[in-house]
Amino acid sequence: MTQIERQTGLPADAGTLAERVAAAIRQRIAARELLPSTKLPSIRGFAETMKVSKSTVVEAYDRLAAEGVIRSRRGSGFYVAGPLQPLSLAEIGPRLDRAIDPLWVTRQSLEADSAVLKPGCGWLPPAWMPTESLRRGLRGLGKGGDATLTNYGTPLGLAPLRQFLARRMAETGVDAAPEQIILTESGTHAIDLLCRFLIEPGDTVLVDDPCYFNFHALLRAHRAKIVSVPYTPAGPDVTAFAEVLAEHRPRLYVTNSGPHNPTGATLSAVTAHKLLKLAEQHDVVIAEDDIFADFEHEPGPRLAAFDGLDRVVQIGSFSKTLTASIRCGYIAARRDWIDDLADLKIATTFGGGHLSAELLLAVLKDGTYRKHVLALRTRLTREMHRTITQLRALGLVPWVEPQAGMFLWCKLPGRFDAADLAQQALAEDIVLAPGNAFSLSQSARSYLRFNVAQSSDPRIGRFLRKALVERI
Repeated sequence: MTQIERQTGLPADAGTLAERVAAAIRQRIAARELLPSTKLPSIRGFAETMKVSKSTVVEAYDRLAAEGVIRSRRGSGFYVAGPLQPLSLAEIGPRLDRAIDPLWVTRQSLEADSAVLKPGCGWLPPAWMPTESLRRGLRGLGKGGDATLTNYGTPLGLAPLRQFLARRMAETGVDAAPEQIILTESGTHAIDLLCRFLIEPGDTVLVDDPCYFNFHALLRAHRAKIVSVPYTPAGPDVTAFAEVLAEHRPRLYVTNSGPHNPTGATLSAVTAHKLLKLAEQHDVVIAEDDIFADFEHEPGPRLAAFDGLDRVVQIGSFSKTLTASIRCGYIAARRDWIDDLADLKIATTFGGGHLSAELLLAVLKDGTYRKHVLALRTRLTREMHRTITQLRALGLVPWVEPQAGMFLWCKLPGRFDAADLAQQALAEDIVLAPGNAFSLSQSARSYLRFNVAQSSDPRIGRFLRKALVERI
């Protein structure tokens, strides 16, 4: 791979050398690595950096000047033109085919109507959710006081719900007092608040490879430098984890403990202890996304439980098991961080969603949620077995056979490219999730993530058979 390919993600045949050099500069400006009035490298210096001729850089600079992206100052050089352009997350990082751009995958899933099949999405079908319990909760709140329907929430969030969450967390070994829990608008909002609290633009943040693709997008929105460590069936590769900590000195590590998204793997206790020792040695804070906890038949190891909420912050929500329409998540953290997090919450959402918190509490306490979750686990186990059997028959091999959850990480047969397959699937009204959308290193081109709860429609199997088997 050439230097230009590394800088832009563009293949060698994507335009002339000058066009690709210009694209590299546009990308750095879009990522705000180069701000208005910043002087560009000299023609000689940039030619050496990009491993191209000086005439190529001259042509690239002339193109950008003609577009008004940069300006020439006589006797001084070239400078980035102002004003600051609006932030474009799609332009930050290597340019990807939009079939594997994580934002594109999410938008395809969210914007598609009910006729589109979504084996690549990250949520359960509406028919799997306890809608009658939600309706009952809404009716109950409608008969309550006006304050529930009209008031802002308190800075930490509804106290009875935080007490309920503290008792739930104790079931997985996490000792958190209600005063250590702050409600947020969602799990994503929880991570956003942590990023605002813990990192500055340019700080390094560590993620798994592969990991939930919206981690990439959110961290880019915070202008973080993202590095990754390979994920194994027992958790992050501990040797690689240690090497990355020593080399890059990340401030924060963002992960799922279990079931892991997208692989479905479960963190082992041995790996968890090793990670915590390394995090302590290198002064790294860990954000543990526990959004899939209720899918587990038996609670797996939790970093927050082993750590006691010292350098581990646990977050969660009920969007995957109850409803995504109730926007309510939470952060559990050390006591001396809660006030500052509450101030950030006020600055970004003011009081938070009082009605959502009251509704969530009503549904969690009415006795049906536990029954719903038990039935959900059984149903997912059945669908997991069915999907594995179907995909194996088509030549797709599970990376692991998950113990719980809805995600199945599968390797395509032969030399098939998951991004190409995803493009073909869109034409058939099927949204797939290709592996490189989850991989910072772009090393998962032959993998797909399947949501087993969304994969039962026979049209999915017919498409995959036609694309993978009949083509051979």
